[in-house]
Amino acid sequence: MTAYFIRRLLLVIPTFVGITIMVFTITRFVPGGPIERIIADTRAMQTGQSGSSISSTPGQSNGQPLSEEQIQKLKEYYGFDKPILTSYFLWLSKVLKGDLGKSTRYYDPVWDMIKERIPISLYFGILSLIMIYGVCIPLGLAKAVRHKTGFDNITSIIIFTGYAIPGWVAGVLMLVLFASNFDLFPLGGLVSELFDEMTLMEKALDIAWHTILPLFSYVIGSFTVMTLLMKNTLMDNLSSDYVRTAIAKGLPFKKAILNHAMQNSMIPLATSFGNNISIILMGSFLIEKVFNINGMGLLGYESILDRDYPVVMGILVISSLLFMIGNILSDICVALVDPRVRFK
Repeated sequence: MTAYFIRRLLLVIPTFVGITIMVFTITRFVPGGPIERIIADTRAMQTGQSGSSISSTPGQSNGQPLSEEQIQKLKEYYGFDKPILTSYFLWLSKVLKGDLGKSTRYYDPVWDMIKERIPISLYFGILSLIMIYGVCIPLGLAKAVRHKTGFDNITSIIIFTGYAIPGWVAGVLMLVLFASNFDLFPLGGLVSELFDEMTLMEKALDIAWHTILPLFSYVIGSFTVMTLLMKNTLMDNLSSDYVRTAIAKGLPFKKAILNHAMQNSMIPLATSFGNNISIILMGSFLIEKVFNINGMGLLGYESILDRDYPVVMGILVISSLLFMIGNILSDICVALVDPRVRFK
């Protein structure tokens, strides 16, 4: 098993290179990069100062506010004057040293921008994971035991309704209803304006007050998949011969579920557990946008809109590594839950 996981870890390297070089190449061909933005800002500034269009000067084309020499210097500054592979390996060498570069929009180190938002995304991600598994496993178990009863039918209607409504749409509806109309929750953000002046208990209550609506938006769509996965898998195991044999030999039904069927029913959930690691950190940019939460999702969304390529690549580095490590953790979880699994 150790050799298997070592091979999986070694496969992370070529996979990471393949993912990053593909996205890095795309960023070189997508219009609206930092040089185009500087040209547009300069043109707008000059037009605003003169109140009319700018006449061309020597070294400038018609309507072009920067000369060819200035544009060439900008290309050298941002590394756009080199071939794609050369620029990529220069970027990769910096990443291996822990340098993710500087934002072309705000000129701040990318790692500092990401580091400020990691605690927020981890906060919501971990809470979402605890709520999803803490509710879906018992709910799926109860639905399997009470299949086709009123409880099963009512809960199915509720979770399918939640699955049909995207999390960010539910967030908007909850903001309109509970924050705007009834003023029960804040309109956005993670803390209040007077947060620094509060006591420790007041700060904890304030964060919890701001957390309820975004957290519900995060988990509303995940309940259906996880609950039904737990229910269907458990029902399959309850109808298996080994469970019926155990019950026929006198084992109580409750112990047959908990000691036999439950463990095998956890295997599909264990398979998806590691993949949730990247989701924990990245969050949802739409939900963070709705609730004005400065997490990793919102940072990635804004960096794409601003064509802030160093930030895009920095977030890609973290998310891709987490996703690949998550796949390995999924295998480990399956091996822990199912003793029959042996990786060779």
